[in-house]
Amino acid sequence: MAPLARQSSRQYELATDGRRWHNPSSILMLKTKKWMVSALLVIAVGVGVWLIWQYFRPKGLPEGFASGNGRIEGTEVAVATKFAGRIAEILVNEGDFVTEGQVVARMDTAVLEAQLAQAKAQFRQAQNAQNTAGLTVTLRESEKVTAKATVDQRQAEVTAATRRFSRTENLAKSNVLTPQELDDDRATKQSAQAALAAAQSQVIAAEAAIQAAKSQVIEAESAVEAAKAAVDALTADIRDSQLIAPRSGRVQFRVAQPGEVLSAGGAVLNLVDLGDVYMTFFLPTRMAGRVGLGAEARLVLDAWPQFVIPAQISFVANVAQFTPKTVETASEREKLMFRIRARIDPELLQKHARYVKTGLPGMAYVRLDPKNEWPANLQTKLPE
Repeated sequence: MAPLARQSSRQYELATDGRRWHNPSSILMLKTKKWMVSALLVIAVGVGVWLIWQYFRPKGLPEGFASGNGRIEGTEVAVATKFAGRIAEILVNEGDFVTEGQVVARMDTAVLEAQLAQAKAQFRQAQNAQNTAGLTVTLRESEKVTAKATVDQRQAEVTAATRRFSRTENLAKSNVLTPQELDDDRATKQSAQAALAAAQSQVIAAEAAIQAAKSQVIEAESAVEAAKAAVDALTADIRDSQLIAPRSGRVQFRVAQPGEVLSAGGAVLNLVDLGDVYMTFFLPTRMAGRVGLGAEARLVLDAWPQFVIPAQISFVANVAQFTPKTVETASEREKLMFRIRARIDPELLQKHARYVKTGLPGMAYVRLDPKNEWPANLQTKLPE
């Protein structure tokens, strides 16, 4: 009996279901219920997503602040050779920190050292010529003294001969002395006068010789100065062959390698100055016009969103980066963007030099109204 009862019950259910599915009103109600349930589910999911977005969405900036995205940049410095030559060695690697004045590379100085040795020899030779010229002046001055003494001697002889001739002439008129004696005294006087003229000429010649010797001294001094200048120049070139870091910073690239031959001005290393790091970003006209030099700024980097770095506005472009059309409507003026630079304090950079990396993207926030307080999420927060 039981199997028969179950069979009858099954046939009844099938018959009942068949009648229900063939009822149009039942089918419509069932579809309406399914659609309403689906719509309610969609609305519920949408509301949930909206609530989550409202909770986690970034809070907008209050009035008196502006923001723009940018990248950390630093002043790049090229360490280059002053003159053509071969790189002897490079003392630092990429990523190394260097201090101002540190020797970072050396150039081959074999040729310069040979030129320096030659210049030093020429300098010593010029010094010897200078000493010789000085001695020549001394000799010529002594010759002048001797010539003057000879002039004095000849002058005395002329005086004596003139007086003797005067007496002889008077006595010859009285026939006390013979004409021969008169002629002899006259000849002695004339001879003394000629000797005096010769001695005076020797003095003039000595003075000329002194001037010539002094000219040689001047030439010798000039030669010494020229030789010394050559020595100093080559010494400076050899000193400049030791390439030093012009600023403290980090080595970014080794542009060349030891053994390479570079032309004058060839770059060996590329440094980034860690004392001059800033973020460049852009603001529209209505905000850029309110940004003043020295205004406070905050930087938040994508790599370290938990830190807020203080900075100051150090540059505001006076020319828009985007050129407007001929007719400037209000909407067109909003497209004008001005380049702005926020510089980080060098002392702060020095404390956290290991964290400083150029090229990192982030956001810059500027306080347009100095009376406004920074929001809690933009209060300064630095790594320990």
